[in-house]
Amino acid sequence: MKLLTRITKPILLPTWSQDLFLTIPRIVCGYLLAFDFGAAKFGMPWSPIDNNLGLFEVAFWFPNDVASYGGIFAIAPAFFAWMGAFAEAVGGIFLLLGLQTRVTSFLIICTMLVAIFMQQINNGLWNCLAAMGFLWVAMFYLILGSGRFGIDYLLSKNNT
Repeated sequence: MKLLTRITKPILLPTWSQDLFLTIPRIVCGYLLAFDFGAAKFGMPWSPIDNNLGLFEVAFWFPNDVASYGGIFAIAPAFFAWMGAFAEAVGGIFLLLGLQTRVTSFLIICTMLVAIFMQQINNGLWNCLAAMGFLWVAMFYLILGSGRFGIDYLLSKNNT
């Protein structure tokens, strides 16, 4: 239980206004991951209707895309496609809310590293920018946690 509390408890900045300012990237990136990037690959209630995705269903093309990375991804492409899509869609919601921010950030970091180095790097650095942006934001929140304006703060505040 102590480990979960340590993982959940965010680092607080000296003033609430600093925490508020640093909440903006978390909310924006969480929203974009959950409602745009992830929803196109993973069936969520707000996924585009044209994608014909059931709830928690991975887009039909995504496992083939993942298998093309080779190595371990070719052995279990459906699993890795599901994990990547889940990390974006559901992880985006958790990031947006500041819920288990460090765990969520770790999953997003793993997903973005795969997106950069296995999918986009051969298409040029410009195509890596979105994944790099999510990567840097997730790295920041892996260390900081949700800050004062997230569910993690409310959960950890009651435990101390």
